[in-house]
Amino acid sequence: MKIDLSKMATFGVAGNFTGHLEQAGEAVDFTNVKTKEAKAPKAVFPTFIPNLKEGNEAVTPRFLGVFPFNSNTIIFPHGEQKLQIEPECAIVCNVTWKEGKVVALEPVVFGASNDCSIRKEGAKKISQKKNWGKASKGFSDNAIAIDSFDEKGILNRYRIASFLVRDGKVNPYGEDSAVRDYSYIYGTLIDWLIEKFNSQKDEGPAEPICEYLKESGYPEKVMVSVGATRYTEYGEKNFLQDGDLAVVVVYPEDKYSKEDIIKGVENNSLNDEAVSVLAQKVEL
Repeated sequence: MKIDLSKMATFGVAGNFTGHLEQAGEAVDFTNVKTKEAKAPKAVFPTFIPNLKEGNEAVTPRFLGVFPFNSNTIIFPHGEQKLQIEPECAIVCNVTWKEGKVVALEPVVFGASNDCSIRKEGAKKISQKKNWGKASKGFSDNAIAIDSFDEKGILNRYRIASFLVRDGKVNPYGEDSAVRDYSYIYGTLIDWLIEKFNSQKDEGPAEPICEYLKESGYPEKVMVSVGATRYTEYGEKNFLQDGDLAVVVVYPEDKYSKEDIIKGVENNSLNDEAVSVLAQKVEL
């Protein structure tokens, strides 16, 4: 099913796959970020905050009010060079509010996401590398319903694969990874997200999410890209160029093999409703 993200606040999770931050050259940004346990993600970061109004007292950066999602295109940011696919599984959640705090998140659908990122030094906040305007991110037009968000549910048999198609050749870009292998997933992830939405402070690369959600009018739905997989050697060393096709596939491992998915990308034949595909052409 196709999901309209334009009225949702959207976020990403930093450091939810061991090794990704180091590959992306961003681990140093989180040197002083303290977590409850070693494997915990580092922070939740905003990519889009809807319903922002102009005002002198506003906390939320205005650029976060620009809708960045396009399921067909990535517009290469002017003056930048190092742009990478961030292949992820994303979930859409219903939000329950009480007295200005998030008290519950209910995951309802999931899909393939490209939390595309600029690799550049000097950006103080993660979001500055994420939303550079229209068509800077992607979420698949085929979102899949979640039955139960736990080990017994549909997501436990899904994997994330990604590819850069250049000059007709399909190059694996991220390591083919199981959704269940995120450092935080299911109940642990939901509890962590609720805590971060309510209490994350404006420290280092992290931002005061609670203030942003308040200024957005306490949105009833949020989309969260759960975290980027580790890169293949090719993905770590090759940045996006004009004319490339960036592909992220979230697929059931009990129905398709890794080789099936590669062949499906090559033949443009991944039309199964059980597979969530995101394919974006890179344009200058």
